[in-house]
Amino acid sequence: MAKIYTKKGDSGKTQLFSGETVKKSDIRLEVYGTIDELTSFLSIASAFSKSEEIISKIKKIQKKLFHLSTDFATLKRKKEFVSEKDIKYLEDEMDLMSEKLPPQKSFIIPGGSKTSSFLQVARTICRRAERKASILLEDDSSLSIQMKFLNRLSDYLFLLARYNNYLEGIREEKIDFEEK
Repeated sequence: MAKIYTKKGDSGKTQLFSGETVKKSDIRLEVYGTIDELTSFLSIASAFSKSEEIISKIKKIQKKLFHLSTDFATLKRKKEFVSEKDIKYLEDEMDLMSEKLPPQKSFIIPGGSKTSSFLQVARTICRRAERKASILLEDDSSLSIQMKFLNRLSDYLFLLARYNNYLEGIREEKIDFEEK
């Protein structure tokens, strides 16, 4: 295996997956750097999980996030690494989890178990990636599937956090807007 350091980034530039050289301040790097942060943060949620089902779901998402990063790190894509099939997977999984959860009738305070708390933070990182990716979408409409995936993923992570609390028997703390 080659050395981990290449010294190519010392000048403030880096190479995209597709070979083009861009500044490290390029919004694409912000997007896939945030996705990398999300992927790493999901490792923490997984490490604290008591459920093989939750760990399996997290690992599957982490693998898909590597594909998503590749889409954002490629200027002239010949193929999409994230597809409508991946979005359908997230939607189907959310439907299955929702069937088991009590209906949500109010806002809830993020938290509960450590795993659920970390999943909620991962959700907010995902939302940040989505906001940054929306800047790219302004100039590159070919990224619409990737945007849709990020949007569904943040919803998925929210439900996964709720579902994990449900599996662990932890009640959700609801927000009462009448409370002072």
